[in-house]
Amino acid sequence: MSSPSPSTAIDPPNPEAVNCGRGPGSASAPPVAIPLTWPPEGELSVEWVKSLTAALEWASRALPPAELSSVVPVVSVFDPLVLTASKILHKEPNCVRIDDCNRASSSSSSSSSSTRVVVVGDLHGQLHDLIFLLSQAGLPSEDRFFVFNGDYVDRGAWGLETFLILLAWKVLLPHRVFLLRGNHESKYCTSVYGFEREVLAKFGDKGKHVYRKCLGCFEGLPLATIIAGRVYTAHGGLFRSVSLTPSKRSKGKKNRRISFSPSLNALSLGSFEELSKARRSVLDPPWEGANLIPGDILWSDPSMKPGLSPNTERGIGLLWGPDCTEDFLKKFQLKLIIRSHEGPDAREKRPGLGGMDKGYTIDHVVESGKLITLFSAPDYPQFQATEERYKNKGAYIVLKPPDFDNPEFHSFEAVTPRPKASPYYDFEEVIDSDEELDLASMVNTS
Repeated sequence: MSSPSPSTAIDPPNPEAVNCGRGPGSASAPPVAIPLTWPPEGELSVEWVKSLTAALEWASRALPPAELSSVVPVVSVFDPLVLTASKILHKEPNCVRIDDCNRASSSSSSSSSSTRVVVVGDLHGQLHDLIFLLSQAGLPSEDRFFVFNGDYVDRGAWGLETFLILLAWKVLLPHRVFLLRGNHESKYCTSVYGFEREVLAKFGDKGKHVYRKCLGCFEGLPLATIIAGRVYTAHGGLFRSVSLTPSKRSKGKKNRRISFSPSLNALSLGSFEELSKARRSVLDPPWEGANLIPGDILWSDPSMKPGLSPNTERGIGLLWGPDCTEDFLKKFQLKLIIRSHEGPDAREKRPGLGGMDKGYTIDHVVESGKLITLFSAPDYPQFQATEERYKNKGAYIVLKPPDFDNPEFHSFEAVTPRPKASPYYDFEEVIDSDEELDLASMVNTS
């Protein structure tokens, strides 16, 4: 890919200019030429990604959903973008070690390096808030790294647009933009919380094709990062050790396959070696053996109760206490854990843990460092059945040299007014965040 010149700003949505009408003629002419076209030789530029962003933001308020293909043609733009991004993502390891930020910092000619790592939590299809976040934090560039902690789709009305913008940045700057998988990047969640129906509504007879391509891309999303050797990020959090022990082989029979089963009598924290061997392409349960690890990373939650235990509230993953946070940080010589996964609706049911009104909480403070929950979707969820909205702020974290382990928090409010949109799921029946999951249905969707 061609190296773009550093860029730090993008025009954010202008609340005064947002026309909440729907349909042709309800807004001004598009800000860029549409339909978009794929650049020659597939060489993306900052300007192309900006044009994609501007076109999608305009379409969100000027066009009905079914006309999105007039902006992003499936064959000539969507397919090459997703294919190119998928090839990059599938080649990345389960846990991506981001050490280039150290090198970028040390090679800076200034005495105070401008290198930054921006960590972003759940976005949930809130396109306009993503655009504002990028305008405030600065666009990805050679000295501005981004780590996105998953949950790009579902619940919000513009999950596809949000995901496409992030894929474009990944293709443009594959070693500066890192996209992790969230629990909503799955077949089950997207069938329940709206993304599948969103895609079908926006692309009609080609919707099934677009949805399948998105699922294939989800399979390639890595599970975790380690930033500068000091900071661990993942969507849900920590994971168990899965020690595989051979079962007994019947006497007298040769060449029989030895089956392995996980020893789960006593839960203990896993290692990065175990994480590296997990098969992340399993989109939904059943997770077995080493593949319990992706389920833990995507679904687990912190607790104030010591120890490691099954996450019975969600039915998947683990709960871990401050002692586990200390053990994990100390064992791997880390200073921070930054995870996401819990919005204001989930946190109001978690005694002892802070709410999500500022977009982040510091959940554990231990001798070796801290555990932080980061949520980047303000005024979440977009569609709320409760009388009073949560009106939470979103947040992102900036990590700076020399050690990249002293988090700088940036809270922001939702862009208002949002363009009018219809929900793609029965939000009145799905108030809680991913609780009491139908595991049988999850298996059936696999």
